[in-house]
Amino acid sequence: MTNNLVSRRWTLRALTFGAIAAGTGVAAFGQDFGRARDLVDRVQEDLRRATEFTRTNEKERIRYENVQHHLSEFDRDLRRDHFDKGKLDKAIDDLKNVVQNNTLEGRERDALASDLSDLRTLRDIR
Repeated sequence: MTNNLVSRRWTLRALTFGAIAAGTGVAAFGQDFGRARDLVDRVQEDLRRATEFTRTNEKERIRYENVQHHLSEFDRDLRRDHFDKGKLDKAIDDLKNVVQNNTLEGRERDALASDLSDLRTLRDIR
């Protein structure tokens, strides 16, 4: 009977510890997605500001739309707790295309280049 009681206590402690550890891991993982979503939001806001500078050029407008679309798809998956590197890679490529080819004011180019670097870092740490 003593062994049975000890075994139950040990099992209860192990289950409690496992539940706490798993809960902590899930919370940290969720916070990580929150930071990724914050980054996506910042990039989209920087893109909105940059688009105000060149609204008349069709090719440049399409580049903006492409990166906004792929960032939105990536964010939609994050909201569902899914980190899709493929969608992030598409957004990174599109943003690189904007930075390299669109007419931008210096401040917007710097902001988008910084965003590009941050997106690449996000991809690399996942």
